[in-house]
Amino acid sequence: MKLQMIGCSHHDAAVEFREKVAFSGDQVTAALAEFRRQFPSCELVLLSTCNRIELYTTAPDDTELDRDAVAQFLADQQRLTTDEVVDQMIYRSGTEAIEHLFAVASSLDSMVVGEAQILSQVKQAYDRACHVGSAGPLTHSVFQSANRTAKRVQQETSIHRRRVSVPSVAVGEVIPEFFDSLADKQVVVCGAGEMGEETLRYLQQAGAANITVLNRSYDRGAELAKQFGTKVDRWETLRDHIVTADVVVGTTSASEPIIELADFEPLHSRRNHRVLLILDLAIPRDFDPAIGDLSSVYLYAIDDLKAACERNQKQRQKEWPKAKQIIDEETKRFVQAFQHRSTGPVIRRLRDQALELKSDELQRLVGKLQLDQMDPVVAKEIEKSFDRLINKLLHPPLTSIRDDAAEGHTRGLLEAVRHLFNLGDE
Repeated sequence: MKLQMIGCSHHDAAVEFREKVAFSGDQVTAALAEFRRQFPSCELVLLSTCNRIELYTTAPDDTELDRDAVAQFLADQQRLTTDEVVDQMIYRSGTEAIEHLFAVASSLDSMVVGEAQILSQVKQAYDRACHVGSAGPLTHSVFQSANRTAKRVQQETSIHRRRVSVPSVAVGEVIPEFFDSLADKQVVVCGAGEMGEETLRYLQQAGAANITVLNRSYDRGAELAKQFGTKVDRWETLRDHIVTADVVVGTTSASEPIIELADFEPLHSRRNHRVLLILDLAIPRDFDPAIGDLSSVYLYAIDDLKAACERNQKQRQKEWPKAKQIIDEETKRFVQAFQHRSTGPVIRRLRDQALELKSDELQRLVGKLQLDQMDPVVAKEIEKSFDRLINKLLHPPLTSIRDDAAEGHTRGLLEAVRHLFNLGDE
C-alpha cells in the first residue's frame, strides 16, 4: 500500500485548466461518495482550493488504483478526457507524495509562502473524507502527520509570522500601532472587489466587530457584507461615515481619488481631532495624499505597505531551509513508522519461524550426539553459531523488505516472502 497524488496547482497549470477541474464543496462530497462506490477498498482525500486541486489515494493492491485509474475517475467527474488530465496534472507516489502533502499543509507550496489558510483547507478536505467514509488507515495517518508537521513549522520558524500581502500588513502591522483593539472601533471598507474581500477577512480575524462596506454597486457591496456578516450602506453615505470612522480602508478601482483634500477638509473639522487611520490600498489611490498632512490623520498608501511586504518576504526566505528541514524530518519519521507497521508482522513471523527451526535442530543435535553433559560454555557457543547463521540468512531478505517499504512498494516483496516461507495471511 502506498500513497499517491495526482493534481495541479498555480505552479504548473493555467487558471483556465484549474477552473475545469475544480470542485465545489458539494461536488467534493459527491465525488468522494462515487469513489467509494467504484473503489470500495480504496481511500481518497480530495483537496480543492482556488489555487490547487489534488487527489490523494491509496489501495490495498497498488495495481487496483494506479495513475491511469485515478486520472480516469477525475476525468469522468469533470467531463474531461483522460489525456487532458494526464497531460496537465502532476503525479507523485510513495515518499514524494508524503513530502509534497507535508509541504502543502505547511504552506511552503503556496502562492504566498506562509499563508495560514491552506492548513485549514487541508483539514477540511480530510474531515470531509472522514465524514463520507473515503478516508482509511493510511490517509488517516498521513493527514494527521501533515497537521503535526505544519504545526511544527508554525511553532519553530517565523514563516507564518511574517505578513507578505498588502491587506495582512495593513491590518496586522499598521493598525496595532494606533489602536490596541478594533473591537470598539468604527471601520469603513470602500470597495467590494478581491482586495476588499481579503481586507475584510483580516479585519474580522483582528477582532473588528463594527464594519461597514460601501461600494458603488450596492448589490455587490451587500453580497460581500452578507458573506462576512457586516453592515452595508449606500455609496452616497461615504462622507458621513468618514466623520464617524476610526479606520477607513480604500480598495476601489476608481480612476480618480474618491476623496480629494477639498472634500475632506470640512469632514475633518467635524471630527473634533479624533484620530483617523486611512489605509489606501487602491491603485490608483483612493485618497488625495495631501489628506495625510492634516492633524490627527494618518494615511498609509500602498507603496508604504508594499515595502513592508518585501522586507517580510526576505525574512520568510531566510526561514525556508529550517522549514524544509522539519518537513524532511517528519517525512522520514512517517515513512519509518509506516514501514514498521506494514512489514512488522511478516518480519516477526519469519523470525519466529526461524527461531523455532533453530530450537528444534539444536535439540536434535544435542540428543543425537549425546551432548547433554557437555561444557555449558561449548553449548552456548553452538547456540550462538546457530543464531549467527539465522541472522546471516535473514539479513538480505529483511533488508530488502525494509528498503522496499521505505519506497512505498511493500506489497510485492511482502507477498513474495509470505508465500516463499509459507507464513500465512496477515
